[in-house]
Amino acid sequence: MTARQAPWPGRPAEETSAPVPAAAGEDGPRARLAEAVAAADAPDAVFAVSRRGHRTLLSGGTATPPAVPREDLRYEIGSASKTLTGLLLARLVGAGVLTGGEPAVTCLAPGRPAGPRPITLAHLITHTSGLPALPAGFVRRGLPAWHTNPYARYPAARVVDAFLRARPRHRPGTRWHYSNFGVSVLGHAVAAATGTAWEDLLTGLVLRPLGLSGTALRAESPLTDAVGHRKDGRTPVPPFDAGGFPAAGAVRSTPHDLLAFLEAHLDPGGPPLADALGAVRVPVLRRGLGHRHVHTVAWFRHPTEGGPMYFHSGATLGQQAFLGFRPDTGTALAAVCTRRFRAGDPFIATAYALLAED
Repeated sequence: MTARQAPWPGRPAEETSAPVPAAAGEDGPRARLAEAVAAADAPDAVFAVSRRGHRTLLSGGTATPPAVPREDLRYEIGSASKTLTGLLLARLVGAGVLTGGEPAVTCLAPGRPAGPRPITLAHLITHTSGLPALPAGFVRRGLPAWHTNPYARYPAARVVDAFLRARPRHRPGTRWHYSNFGVSVLGHAVAAATGTAWEDLLTGLVLRPLGLSGTALRAESPLTDAVGHRKDGRTPVPPFDAGGFPAAGAVRSTPHDLLAFLEAHLDPGGPPLADALGAVRVPVLRRGLGHRHVHTVAWFRHPTEGGPMYFHSGATLGQQAFLGFRPDTGTALAAVCTRRFRAGDPFIATAYALLAED
C-alpha cells in the first residue's frame, strides 16, 4: 500500500471510582464500562477512562479475583509499547540528540556504508522501512516456544544481525507495512547512537518524568503482574519475554499509569516533555482510501465529528491492551485484559467504540 510521508514532524501549531460492578439500570460512564468489562469475557479486564481529569476505573473478569486488586496490577500492553518508543524518539529529536534521519546501519555498525537509500530511524518508527513484520528465521527459531514465548528465543544480537543482512522489500519511505522487526531495530539503533541502554533511556526520559512508577519492561511476580491466558480463557501462560524486541512490545503497566500517560498527551504541561508530547500528535503519514488512515510517530489517528482521536492497540500471547485519547472531548481510555486474541474477539472493538463515543 502506497504511503504519503511527511518529514520528521516539528512542533504542532495547534478521583478514581472504586472497581465494582455498575448497579442495574445505572446510566453514564460506569454502566458502559461495566458492559465493556463483561463483553471482554476474559479472566481479568480493566477499563479505565479519564474525562477532563475525572477518572473512572472498572474491573472484573471470569476468574477468581487475584490477591491484588486488578486495577493495581501491571498488564502486558504489547505493541502499544510503541507509543512510548515514539515519545522517547521524539524527545531525543527535540533535544537535538538525534535528528530521526540517521541511517540505522551507521548507528549499529559504525564505518559501514549506508548506501544511497538507507533505512533511517524515522522510517523504522513509521513502519516505512521496507522491512518485514518479523526477521528472517524468526518462525523457525521461535517454533519450539510458539505457544509460550517465541520472542525470547530471538535475542538482541540476532535482531541486529538480521537487520544488517536484510534487504528492504521496497524503497524506504514509500510504503507502509507494520513491522515489529523495524521498531525493534530502532530501539537497538537509538541505544547504540546514544551509548545508553534502551531500558535506561525509556526510564530516564519518559517513565520517570511522567511519574510512571508502575511501568516496567519485565514481570516480577503475580503480586505485581497480571497473569495472561490462552484463547480458551482458562490456561495460564508465562509472562511475556520480548527477547530482542523490547522497543516493539516489552512494556507492562498498571491502568493508573496508562491513564497518566494518556492524560499527559491531553495536557502536556511544561518541560521537559511538553514539546515531545506535542510532536507525537503531528501527522507524518497518510494512507488508504481518501487517506483516512493517518499516522504520527507514535499513534494511529482517525477522524471523528469533533476532531481526531489517537489510539494504539497491542497483544501478547496471553493479554491485550488498547490505549487512546481524544483532545476534543478531553477523554483518555486505557483497557487491558488477560485473554489472548481469538477470532471474533470483541475487546479491541469495544474499547475503540467507547473512545469514539461523543
